[in-house]
Amino acid sequence: MIRLVIVDDHELVRAGIRGGLPGDFEVVGEAADVTQAVAVIRVTHPDVVLLDVHLPGGNAQEVLRQCHGGSKFLALSVSDASEDVIGVVRLGARGYVTKDITAQALADAIRQVDAGDAVFSPRLAGFVLDAFTGAAAKTDDELDRLTARERDVMRLIARGYTYREVADELFVSVKTVETHMSAVLRKLQLSNRRELARWARGRGIE
Repeated sequence: MIRLVIVDDHELVRAGIRGGLPGDFEVVGEAADVTQAVAVIRVTHPDVVLLDVHLPGGNAQEVLRQCHGGSKFLALSVSDASEDVIGVVRLGARGYVTKDITAQALADAIRQVDAGDAVFSPRLAGFVLDAFTGAAAKTDDELDRLTARERDVMRLIARGYTYREVADELFVSVKTVETHMSAVLRKLQLSNRRELARWARGRGIE
């Protein structure tokens, strides 16, 4: 069984999706806005979240920021605008389909995302490839500004390590970690570790 949460601000849409799912799916929660979505996802820990892109109280990107890790996300929208597609993919969505998709194709897309695959229509996949080809070049440029040790510190801090944990991992002092971290933030033109984590996540750096 694939445990699914459906996030859409229209009850009829949620009901239609739920009614069209085959027997190997279990809907463990539903939500109509960002606040509900975050709460339901954190309580139910679904395998896959089917996530409408535009929601009351924010958008899919806000849900992804608050719920990264654990569940896999498949974006569902009436929009096929490149900025919508790229925005959710940068924050961890595994796929993006539009609402003109058939029930069978949607079920197949959810299964693929659950299995760890990425799911996009050919046109939307083109947006993603174009965006990340450019992003990769830019990221290489930015990483070239950092020394090898600064990159080590950056990756660990981006994963959520404390300065003490980084120091223990790299066998250096906390003061040395603080010095490297200051250099990283300066070179990448970031203000704090939260911005660094977002910067690294958006570029697929782990």
